[in-house]
Amino acid sequence: MLTDALKDNIREAYTRIKDGLPGFRARPAQLRMIAEVAKALAQSGGAAVIEAPTGTGKSMAYLVAGAEVAKAQKKKLLIATATVTLQEQLVERDIPLYLKLNGSEAKVALAKGRGRYLCPRNLHMAAGSIGENNQMGLGFDADLALWSKPPAERDKQVIRKLTDAFDRNEWNGDMDAAPETPGDMLRALITTSAGGCTSRRCGHFMICPFFAARRAVADADIIVANQDLVLSDLTLSSGEESWGGVFLPKPEETVYVFDEAHHMPDKTIDRGASDVPLGLAVRQINRLTRQVHAAYSLTDKEVIGKLTLGAGDEKLQELSDALEALEKDIRQSWLPDPGQTEPMYRGSLGQLPEIWSHHAGMLYVYTAEIQRWLTAVRRTVTEMSEGGPTQEALSRELGIALERIDRQVRTWHAWSSDDPEHAPPLARWVTLSPDQQLVCHASTVSAGDLLRNILWDNASAAVMTSATLSAGGNFRGFADAVGLPDDAVTISLPSPFDLSVQARLEVPALSALPDTREQHAQEVTDWLAKHLDWDAGNLVLFTSRAKLERVLQRLPIDKVRRVRAQGSLGKTQLIAEHTAAIEAGKGSTLFGLASFGEGLDLPGKLCETVVITQLPFAVPTDPVGATYAEWLESCGRNPFLEVAVPEATRLLTQYCGRLIRSETDRGRIVLLDRRVVTRQYGSQMLKALPPFQRVIERST
Repeated sequence: MLTDALKDNIREAYTRIKDGLPGFRARPAQLRMIAEVAKALAQSGGAAVIEAPTGTGKSMAYLVAGAEVAKAQKKKLLIATATVTLQEQLVERDIPLYLKLNGSEAKVALAKGRGRYLCPRNLHMAAGSIGENNQMGLGFDADLALWSKPPAERDKQVIRKLTDAFDRNEWNGDMDAAPETPGDMLRALITTSAGGCTSRRCGHFMICPFFAARRAVADADIIVANQDLVLSDLTLSSGEESWGGVFLPKPEETVYVFDEAHHMPDKTIDRGASDVPLGLAVRQINRLTRQVHAAYSLTDKEVIGKLTLGAGDEKLQELSDALEALEKDIRQSWLPDPGQTEPMYRGSLGQLPEIWSHHAGMLYVYTAEIQRWLTAVRRTVTEMSEGGPTQEALSRELGIALERIDRQVRTWHAWSSDDPEHAPPLARWVTLSPDQQLVCHASTVSAGDLLRNILWDNASAAVMTSATLSAGGNFRGFADAVGLPDDAVTISLPSPFDLSVQARLEVPALSALPDTREQHAQEVTDWLAKHLDWDAGNLVLFTSRAKLERVLQRLPIDKVRRVRAQGSLGKTQLIAEHTAAIEAGKGSTLFGLASFGEGLDLPGKLCETVVITQLPFAVPTDPVGATYAEWLESCGRNPFLEVAVPEATRLLTQYCGRLIRSETDRGRIVLLDRRVVTRQYGSQMLKALPPFQRVIERST
């Protein structure tokens, strides 16, 4: 409850920030946000969605309200973001500044997933495997070897440097702050997943960076985490019909703020997705069989998990045979289109051929039985008092195998179960990989039901915020996507910038529409070559890499030399080179895809023109979106108007937001897609955009 005393505390905290920050400017939108966040978080089961444009000062707004509410209610404040950049900004700058200006003492922790921390056991094994007498880790049985091939000399040097730094306490094991950056393969070897971790039974438990961080989280008042980690915790059962609180604070004892919340629907759907590459799964079973033999031999057990080794072998062979039978039936009944780059068979309304579902039902039974048995096998190995390096390697490999089996269990259950009535079906589909391997997929198509169960009905209170969540102030699409409670507050705050003066939206009179690929690519190229200021800082956004490359190939060579295309270098290096070129008085133009349209900050001269080559509609072949659209149609609803247009409008607003990042920025946004003029929905999209100046050329 938002008491008068709590209101006074919030006002006083805001006043101290206002008085303590040089050049602070009071913004009505920020004050409104503070009030709305406080009201939502102070109410049991409170829920709010707040759209706060760039420049609102939203991080300080939810800190002022959230920290004071959490302190008054003796709860934890958990801030979840989608990017490492914002997490680091909060932990290293915003939160310390807030605490300093208010003279407050609060314990702050940055929570990351296991994979972002060193696994001391794996580092120890890697370091021990590169000595002269260890044949570089290949001396173990091949199924337990850490290295699939001899490590490169640089990998050995990195291992030695990381080992030395960790042993000397000069590095805390946070991989994002490693004194030497390992390559992707090495990083995977010296970190671990939940399956590969043996927790308290590990001999390195007391010095484990992940568990040290977990202890810090348990003791913290304010926790900053990524959305994936929070969703991972919330989807774990902590008891009978209870969710979350496994490695983060209990939801009922936590007030949540989800920043960059426009990522939440997709991230939640990803949590409910699973897949099985059939050929690889069969090969992994063969490897698992040999590892299980090693486990029975090492533990000297005749029976584990109620199965003898022979009976276990039979179970694994049954699974292998069943996987091959499903693969055979799929290949016999589905002839992929050779003209497709990524061939796909998608079940209409999620329904697969009956014989496939029958196979999946058998596979679900087999994998569930093996999952139970394999859990017992791994526990028996892990609980050995002295097993040496072989025990450690087996524990790791069996844990990783259990994760793979779990993915199979979830996939086959999804493929063989009936969808509930009056709810969207699961998406079920098969793809053919470039190496001709069949991959079976399943996914939920809507995050709403899951978020209702694990978040809104579970948390003490929660707020979601981002610069763009609505379609011109209409929150229906986002509310449906996140399962927002009916009584939740939705607010779209005004921009603090004078956008009608600072920015101009232009729609040139191109004759081609994006569906005429070659012609539109040529007209985009011609417009860029003739009308873009190549001596300035520009950002050109594409909805596909194919269109980006098509345009890049057609540009005159003198223009190409000034282009920095996403993918040619790492994002950080690309931005650094772009910045250096602009500061040196040279022109630079960034070519980018969706991630550049949503997560790039290029203030001032770094970006004076944003070119959006076409409206960002979702890819029509996306199996999750296509299944959901089919279901909406089956209910007599219009998926294009209900989902596609609002989402494209939100993304378009995000892309436009790359231009004006401060009160002094000036520039133009150029939209090279005439559908906003020629299509009926286009006027809705234009109306939903911020109040830029409009220059819409007439067609000749």
